[in-house]
Amino acid sequence: MDSETLSRRTLRFVNVAHALDHFVLLIYPTAVIAIAEQTGLGYGDLIGLATGAFVAFGLCSLPMGSLADRFGRRTMLAIFFLGYGASCLGVATATGPLAFALWLCVLGLASAIYHPVGSAMLVTHARRLGRDLGVNGVWGNLGAASASGVTALLAATLGWRAAFVVPGLVCLACGAAFIALVPGDGDAAGAKGQTKAVIPVARPVALIAMFGLAIFAGGLTFNMTTISLPKVIDEGVGHAMPLALIGSLATLVFLFGALTQLAMGRLIDRYSLPSLFVALSVLQPLGLGIAAATTGLPLLAGLVLAMAAIYGQVVINDAMIARYVPPAYRARAYSLRYFVGFTASGFVVPGIALLHERGGFTLVLGVAAACGAVIWLSALGFRAFAGAGPAPALAPAE
Repeated sequence: MDSETLSRRTLRFVNVAHALDHFVLLIYPTAVIAIAEQTGLGYGDLIGLATGAFVAFGLCSLPMGSLADRFGRRTMLAIFFLGYGASCLGVATATGPLAFALWLCVLGLASAIYHPVGSAMLVTHARRLGRDLGVNGVWGNLGAASASGVTALLAATLGWRAAFVVPGLVCLACGAAFIALVPGDGDAAGAKGQTKAVIPVARPVALIAMFGLAIFAGGLTFNMTTISLPKVIDEGVGHAMPLALIGSLATLVFLFGALTQLAMGRLIDRYSLPSLFVALSVLQPLGLGIAAATTGLPLLAGLVLAMAAIYGQVVINDAMIARYVPPAYRARAYSLRYFVGFTASGFVVPGIALLHERGGFTLVLGVAAACGAVIWLSALGFRAFAGAGPAPALAPAE
């Protein structure tokens, strides 16, 4: 197989994997509404069972870069597809809280593979970094956006178990196709993409500290918003809304994030990353603050603004590593980046249950807005420290 074909196929499967990664991880937060009706358990008790999934999602992302360097990125992505499919089918067989917790933990372990491995594969095969990161981000956002709507539809028509079985079979089919159509890792397009010079900085430790703080706070806002979104809409827009309509509204909110990622990918190829970082991050506390203080349509408007900023930030974070980290260390850098960001999700699930019990989603969104303010302050610090070093002209992305 020629290198051009290998790169195109690899990028397509990496994009599909990104969509599935976010879709499957967000099935349970919507399905839990239907599960609660059938089991009689409370929302707080059921959502807490997903803690292991999100802890595994964060903690297990750390070694994935090293495993990919040892066994090959193609091998790890194949394990992702097949493991995700098997764990979905496992959750569908659960009949009690312990089984739910165990299978959700396995699902979280499989989900941890994608971001460190897929991001490194994407940067390797990208022709235009910003554009390809933006497109990949859209795929992930579409997965997250469709999760609520598709899950609600399947749960309402075929039962909550079907909401896991159908995506599980899709993951297994994609895994078989990936193994058949992508014979190896290759470096193909990456040979061109890696000619781009790494941006030098004068104070790398301070820059890493600002970036790390933004990543951790961003993990909190990302997970607090995406996990609680269906229930926020349920309580904040109308209690009498059917589950399918709740899922559809959540999907519309996620779609605005997808549009932002596409636009941000284009901007990354043209403008300074630190400046884009500051401009986008200020929208997170603004949108979340509006959502926390309102109900109805203003709440939806605040969620749209916040979701656009949150998902646009993901593209900027990945571009930071591609631009500031040498190619030989990128897989491990992505592992560390997602470890820091996703470890925050382990605190989020029980945190949502606790905050919701004490102050409803007004308190949940208020805390998320405070985390968003930390991201904005970190972005200001990052721009200050990044500007302290040499200021090379932006090179073309290919």
